[in-house]
Amino acid sequence: MIQPVQIASPDTEYHALIEAGELTADADQARAVAALERLHREMTDYVPASNRERNLLFRWISTLARSSENGSDVPKGIYLYGGVGRGKSMLMDLFYSVAPIAAKQRIHFHEFMLDIHARLKDWHDITARQSKPRHVDARGDPIPIIAKQISSQATLLCFDELQVTDIADAMVITRLFNELFALGVILVATSNRRPDDLYEHGLNRHRFLPFIEQIKHRLEIIPLQGPVDYRYTRLKGAQTYYFPVNEETTQQLSATFFRLTDRSIADRAKVPSEELHVHGRTLFVPKSARGVAVFSFKRLCANPLGTADYLAIARTYHTVIMVAIQQFTSDNNDEAKRFINLIDAFYEHNVKFLCSAAVPLQSLYAGGDVQFEFERTISRLTEMQSETYLSQGHGKRTS
Repeated sequence: MIQPVQIASPDTEYHALIEAGELTADADQARAVAALERLHREMTDYVPASNRERNLLFRWISTLARSSENGSDVPKGIYLYGGVGRGKSMLMDLFYSVAPIAAKQRIHFHEFMLDIHARLKDWHDITARQSKPRHVDARGDPIPIIAKQISSQATLLCFDELQVTDIADAMVITRLFNELFALGVILVATSNRRPDDLYEHGLNRHRFLPFIEQIKHRLEIIPLQGPVDYRYTRLKGAQTYYFPVNEETTQQLSATFFRLTDRSIADRAKVPSEELHVHGRTLFVPKSARGVAVFSFKRLCANPLGTADYLAIARTYHTVIMVAIQQFTSDNNDEAKRFINLIDAFYEHNVKFLCSAAVPLQSLYAGGDVQFEFERTISRLTEMQSETYLSQGHGKRTS
């Protein structure tokens, strides 16, 4: 008998992971999956407003057919919030992987806002050079044009770790998302905070409150507050600093990687690589899965990388594994400086850092002209091994 072909959806993918033993059934996650399944179905035949404008007949038919609780036929997005390790990013990635829309983008929210500010700067540079700037709407406001650019590239936006701590972001977000929602863009986001707690105690917060109301109106709010911290459970009790560099320590780090990513060691050859784009350059990530990245020390510290590269890694991955850190002496002073900047970026974004090194931590620095700076690095690496640090959520520190 021919078995029917099962179409991939959030529900089928989630239960396939449970059946494969890669996930444990979880009531909170199941409720989130049900919401994501609903959105998946509603997106199947969805055409955004920006595309309808090009077809008057389609606009007329769709206008007659509209019927939804918010007066729009735009599918209601999803906002997943909860503590670290509850599976928010995993569920969003699962949803994104099978989303029935080709025009989609999955990005860390901070990275998205950096891009928005870069576009605004470009616009201001143009207006400074021209009396009649191009690419500006009739009101001289760049926000609608930027929103149209984004909507032309992505009908579905998936944001990881939506949080707002910067007044520059807060002042732009409300207007930008008003435009995006009007253009029919669908939003799915994860956050450690419930909507009402976003930008809490922030300067001029009253100007940010309309965005919170938009989130509550346009998105289905789903808490993931289960008692199990899946990410921390996998790290709890695990060694994070291994020495010396040999086959045994490499295998131990490898085993930790597969435990953190719910992958079988037998699938070692199938672990994907990835590319990060930093200011027009490409940064190669040799191995990455479920927010965990693996690098060699040489790749990140022997090559001429800078703070922007390390920040891009820190924002993208909640855990980084580094292999074969050398002892620092006056002979590799440049590598020591880069390593200091790397650890600073990771520490400021609560990245979990596991590594193998040539010598014990207290002997890692053996001479050079950055001894004072490296003492702070040793202190931070020591703290980053603590239970308190390992249990913190990923994202830029707010205090």
